[in-house]
Amino acid sequence: MIRRCVAGQEAVDILTACHSGPTGGHYGANYTAKKVFDSGFYWPTIYKDAHDLVTRCDTCQRQGKILQRDEMPQNSIQVCEIFDVWGIDFMGPFPSSRGNKYILVAVDYLSKWVEAKALPTNDARVVCKFLKSLFARIRVHSCYHK
Repeated sequence: MIRRCVAGQEAVDILTACHSGPTGGHYGANYTAKKVFDSGFYWPTIYKDAHDLVTRCDTCQRQGKILQRDEMPQNSIQVCEIFDVWGIDFMGPFPSSRGNKYILVAVDYLSKWVEAKALPTNDARVVCKFLKSLFARIRVHSCYHK
């Protein structure tokens, strides 16, 4: 993955968005830095800056550390962003309509966005063409928007 190197206030804004923005979760410094990397950004002091941000974050500091006697059994949470995970399947064959016998359906698991297309066949060639068209139209945005 190619990452854009940023600095100054832009780096601070990206770090803040990944830590406490809509897709943030007031995670620790390492996970916050990972979200920045996954979003396509980089700067040399990212780990130090993420650590400083977490130690200055009022919400994180008020939460404090949970003692082992207070811990509850944890269920893992699947971390994924919009348009990361898709389900795709054919429906049909149906009676021919304008030469089409199948419907190819793709659903984004997180947003429930649905894309469907009537197709004459159910082979790999039409799936590849469908996916190229789909991903050319959908732009995946990172946790930071200007």
